[in-house]
Amino acid sequence: MYVPFEQLPPYSRVWVYQMSRPLTEEEEGRMNQLLQDFVTEWSSHGRDLQASFSIKEHHFLFLATNEEVASASGCSIDKSVAFLRQLEQEFNVQLFDRTQLAFKTQAGVQTVPMTEMKAQVAAGALSPDSLYFDTLIPTVGALQEQWPKPAKDTWLARYFQGQ
Repeated sequence: MYVPFEQLPPYSRVWVYQMSRPLTEEEEGRMNQLLQDFVTEWSSHGRDLQASFSIKEHHFLFLATNEEVASASGCSIDKSVAFLRQLEQEFNVQLFDRTQLAFKTQAGVQTVPMTEMKAQVAAGALSPDSLYFDTLIPTVGALQEQWPKPAKDTWLARYFQGQ
């Protein structure tokens, strides 16, 4: 059962998927419709999930469920992954590549390969206060309050030790 993203309780579980490229306005419109259809029908063991989605910055896709209504099971999560794989094919984007890290810059979203983090920090291109789009954020409330957040306040803090 679809619920607008803004109406989900803050404790709702969220999954964050970073796209390998920004979507165009047209692509985002089409993806929104497909996501609407998916979350409207998304269920877990025959129980409708209270679910929602959002696309932010043309770069990030959020799927969320209110776990107090019904918890997403392994099977329902598998359904979402299969659906997301279809989106990858249709829109020629990657949603499961965790080797690219995204930061907020004045120009928009900048991605940095994980293998280049040390070099980017050493060169001063990234600082402890660089705003990082953390895809490991667990809840809608945390997303609303702490996203993006300074790299020093995420798992990336280890790259800035000794600075």
